[in-house]
Amino acid sequence: MDLEFRRLRRIFAGAAGRAWALALLAGTSLLTSPLAGAGSVAERVKTMKVVRVCIWPEYYGITFRNPRNQQLDGIDIDLSSEFARDLGARLEYVESSFARLIPDLLDDRCDVAMFAVGITAQRQQSLKFSQPYLQSDIYGMTTRASRSIKSWDDIDKPGIQVAVQAGTFMEPVMTATLKQAKLVVIRPPLTREQELESGRVDVFMTDYPYSRRLMASADWVRLVSPAKPFHIIPYGYAVKPGDAEWLAQLEQFVAHIKGDGRLERAASKHGLSEIVVAR
Repeated sequence: MDLEFRRLRRIFAGAAGRAWALALLAGTSLLTSPLAGAGSVAERVKTMKVVRVCIWPEYYGITFRNPRNQQLDGIDIDLSSEFARDLGARLEYVESSFARLIPDLLDDRCDVAMFAVGITAQRQQSLKFSQPYLQSDIYGMTTRASRSIKSWDDIDKPGIQVAVQAGTFMEPVMTATLKQAKLVVIRPPLTREQELESGRVDVFMTDYPYSRRLMASADWVRLVSPAKPFHIIPYGYAVKPGDAEWLAQLEQFVAHIKGDGRLERAASKHGLSEIVVAR
């Protein structure tokens, strides 16, 4: 009996479990419970008063968990809170990453991904996106002491090790771009910063938010900017396909924060005003 009780308690832990419990109490099938995919996400959020937001907690300026105090900070921490408030729902964060983004949404681990997701043709084959609210080019990060990387032109040369985070839009872009340098794809538990500082790579590619926050927190890094626009990508919020009502609600939110000043205020707070897509 104790073993069975512990098993049920584990099942009913968290938002999904609470939905299952409510379904049982109501006498409905678990297969038709709100989190099992039936109906619109908007209907479930309205009923359950919970919205589950996927974030990547290592994204400086966007959805970053400070290792000192474990507090989340960034533009999409602020804006996801605004989204939940507009919905009249409680906010639950689900840790994700760019490598896990698509399966996390398609498998209903979260209702929306809100961590400056680059709107690429490849991702649009699997997901639906809101209108863009930010955009960014690609930048290089190297060490201040680097002798091999002085400018953008030094990146694609023989013997240079160029790192990208697995699953980011930089991975396919740099795969197609590099002709002489070697691409190194970084996967957890490794980090780009560790690989760069150790000397195992010469430079890593990132975007505007991550590069600015890293420069503010690490005095050993140096920014390498392209002399002209290299590959600008718009950022939006992502949901799984097949739910027009939920996507429309997300679109309405983005339109509202652009019109009422909340996007501009959040961007200014986190030093991202330069990359805001205001219209």
